[in-house]
Amino acid sequence: MSRNLGRQTFGSADDAGKVMTVAEAQALLQQWVENPRLQLHMQQVAYLMKCWAAERLQLSEADQHRWYIAGLLHDADWEKWPEDHCSRIVEELEKRHQDPEIIHAIASHGPRHFGVLPQSSMDRMLYAFDELSGLIHAYSLMRPEGYTGMEVKGVMKRFREKKFAANVSREEILEACEMAGISLEELIAFIITHQPAVTQE
Repeated sequence: MSRNLGRQTFGSADDAGKVMTVAEAQALLQQWVENPRLQLHMQQVAYLMKCWAAERLQLSEADQHRWYIAGLLHDADWEKWPEDHCSRIVEELEKRHQDPEIIHAIASHGPRHFGVLPQSSMDRMLYAFDELSGLIHAYSLMRPEGYTGMEVKGVMKRFREKKFAANVSREEILEACEMAGISLEELIAFIITHQPAVTQE
């Protein structure tokens, strides 16, 4: 099944800087997403994006918010329209005149599927966090102590086990790390330090 978006340009330059509030984004998710695991995944990726923007890039609060919204909505259409992922959320954000950088980040978070290459830092980090965040959360669920005491070497062991979280593409994770210019180990360390702050309500 091809989900290629068939284009490389998204949104309008006139909408640069126009970003919905967290409440507006959450309202959209309430309409589109019922699966609590998917909701948690998007919240975790959103938090990782915001933390990276703040700590590693020292971006402004406004830019941190843009990164957060990109992470929060990146899989918004997956549950209802998996065959149209991610064209539905891209079109919705275009209709709402959202910042084109956010839309491009979402459109490029799976370049092998959507045919859109990550270009900006936001693009590359959303691609990098997406699959690896899910693998690390799966690892936490099989550990009696969850994230407590989790180490990079433990995640790396599971990463090498192809049967563990078999639906997670190791090739895409490694490709994303290369595009972002960060080692897999460093990215794992960042995730296991920050992701525990986001838990299922």
